[in-house]
Amino acid sequence: MPQIYSGLEPAISILMPAFNEQASIAASVRSMLQLTYSEFEVIVINDGSSDATLEMLVQEFSLVPFPESYRLRLQTAPIRTVYRSPRFRNLRVVDKENGGKADALNAGINAARYPLFCGVDADSVLERDSLQRVVKPFLRDPRMVASGGTVRILNGCEVQDGVLTRVALPRNFLALCQVVEYLRAFLFGRLGWSQLNAMLIISGAFGLFRTNTVVEVGGYRTRTIGEDMELVVRMHRILRQRGQPYRMEFVPEPVCWTEAPEDLATLRNQRIRWQHGLCESLTSNWGLMFSSRGGAPGWLAFPFMVLFEWLGPLIEVAGCVLLLFAALQGLVSWAAFGAFMFLALGLGVLLSASGLLLEEMSFHLYPKLRQVALLGLVALLENFGYRQLNTTWRFIGLVRWAVRHKARWGTMKRKAHWKDQ
Repeated sequence: MPQIYSGLEPAISILMPAFNEQASIAASVRSMLQLTYSEFEVIVINDGSSDATLEMLVQEFSLVPFPESYRLRLQTAPIRTVYRSPRFRNLRVVDKENGGKADALNAGINAARYPLFCGVDADSVLERDSLQRVVKPFLRDPRMVASGGTVRILNGCEVQDGVLTRVALPRNFLALCQVVEYLRAFLFGRLGWSQLNAMLIISGAFGLFRTNTVVEVGGYRTRTIGEDMELVVRMHRILRQRGQPYRMEFVPEPVCWTEAPEDLATLRNQRIRWQHGLCESLTSNWGLMFSSRGGAPGWLAFPFMVLFEWLGPLIEVAGCVLLLFAALQGLVSWAAFGAFMFLALGLGVLLSASGLLLEEMSFHLYPKLRQVALLGLVALLENFGYRQLNTTWRFIGLVRWAVRHKARWGTMKRKAHWKDQ
């Protein structure tokens, strides 16, 4: 069915920070260029890559240096060169010195020409109608300042020339656990907070923002490891302090496919980093907590994040250790200990199964019965080892933040999901 445009869609700048992404950058950019939307531009920000990322882009898209005015709305690391493609009029590449992902996004905002920008990861694939879907809240409500879509696991799928050609499940057990985890987080968590206008997280892999609003609040903070969450929480805090009406919304239909870690070391570093970033995001915007104008974000979402996400790993680890110690010392019966563990594991299974059920009822992306059955089995098995490991890693991230240990991004090991023609 051909897409019909109303002519009222606001133009969008797609910002794609890239650091050492030579393996997938060409296919990922082609994926963005094939999106179905009335008017958009793709800005790739090469953040001082030490591999052949820039060379791959120059060769693949026939880039040439192009002198143009560059609005310095946000401070960033120095810009080296801006490239344009004579073959694709809506593609630009900003080559800059390394400053981190947040700095690269700020450089992209400076280069953006359109009122909305969409930040995506360089290893991500958007479904072709994703922009049309994620922009709908902005068409419906002029107060909208941000919206986010669903992120799903790319592992096991096939990408041909930048287009997702086959949806499948990964064979790696860790990646399978993350499929269930993402379903639970997006369809069961963010969908509920969105209804209260209290969503504190919009994934850095796929989020749409009003450009002027982001510039007014200072852009992405470059000294935090969780720049995506920190920006959203800061927007809540500042806009509520100003008394400015606004909305942020989660839209489940648009899907961004991204690669997940398949080894314990990479996954461990990722989760420690996420927890460290969450701690920084909450503590740097503490003024939102129970503020007079806090509303649902300050009185519901922020306390929830503090209790269950920030301090949750500490409470969970300490609770299990103390209960086990008490059972060993005879202070509580082993029957009570077993009942506690059964309830804890049962609640985890219930949440995972609910997320999977919601996905099947709403989207049914995995068409084969054996795929759904496998996800159901993983929803059960992930509670015996994987979730405990995840909690331990989050606890380590909390401790490292408390002792002011500097978090690092680490290296993501790519798998061969990308096929070019």
